[in-house]
Amino acid sequence: MIAPLSWAQSLRREADCTGILVGTAVRTSQFSESAYATTLVREFNMMQAEDVMKWSTIRPDRQTFNFTLGDQVVDFAQAHDMKVRGHTLLWGRHNPEWLNGADYNPGMLSELLRDHITKVVQHYRGKVFAWDVVNEALDENGEFRSSIWYDRPGIGLAGKGNAYIEQAFRWAHAADPDVLLFYNDAEGEAVNHKSDAIYAMVKDFKRRGVPIDGIGLQMHIFDLQPNVASIAANINRFTALGVQVHITELDVPLPTDASGNLRNPSDLLKQAEIYRQIAATCLSHRGCTALQTWGFTDKYSWIRSFFRGNKGSALLFDNKYNPKPAYRALNQAFGAAGCSP
Repeated sequence: MIAPLSWAQSLRREADCTGILVGTAVRTSQFSESAYATTLVREFNMMQAEDVMKWSTIRPDRQTFNFTLGDQVVDFAQAHDMKVRGHTLLWGRHNPEWLNGADYNPGMLSELLRDHITKVVQHYRGKVFAWDVVNEALDENGEFRSSIWYDRPGIGLAGKGNAYIEQAFRWAHAADPDVLLFYNDAEGEAVNHKSDAIYAMVKDFKRRGVPIDGIGLQMHIFDLQPNVASIAANINRFTALGVQVHITELDVPLPTDASGNLRNPSDLLKQAEIYRQIAATCLSHRGCTALQTWGFTDKYSWIRSFFRGNKGSALLFDNKYNPKPAYRALNQAFGAAGCSP
């Protein structure tokens, strides 16, 4: 039996010593579960809603803004001295049917988006310290994804480079000049075609004074073979532009059988080493200021359903909230950079 963890050895305590934020994505429906809430508060100093700050939850219809569930995230965080990342103001997915199915022209859609960004950011002004303004706008080749915001029908800026992304950042900054604004994406963690395109966009934005403060590298590692040296080089070139880097959605799925059992129990040690390497890489760059996992217990991970049972066990704690080798490795990586003896 694994001994209960204490505040003295928690991940949060180690992260506080390094001055970095360590966070996780959360589900408000689990706040009432004692083990979930206790582990969340003990281990993390930052949280981000998985879904309840997206359009699909906040905008049940065109006229209504429903902040009830998002406010629960903020209230929980404030009660436990945690910071909140906002996710997300613009994405081609998780949009409500009333938005996807309507026949809007670019002018109407532009006004809808401006109004949404303005009201959501203003509602959480002083409560959310950073927003993923735009999420996953580029494909694996660094080209623009087709979306309701870009070209279906778009907000009138399709074919004009990063103009629609720039506009979203300017609207968000106008709504709250003090909040940190991030572009968040997957598959651009290492140096590749996609991260090259993101880098060129950020460099252009910084040159022209577009209000962007950081890049979110999602860090879903599906193959147990991350190119850590390339990830480090990528973080280095972004921070050299003067923006922060947040690792926003870290998880490391492992192959499982139909019952959810690991096919190779030794993969737990490979997983732990990946968590350690990613944390050490972030901690070695002053501009990498936050590390966040996409959930923290395998009990509520998205991985099993997404991979139809072929992968799972991706997070720091198992289904019963027991810490896994990955947790120990992450804790040790923060301890090595912090104030542990």
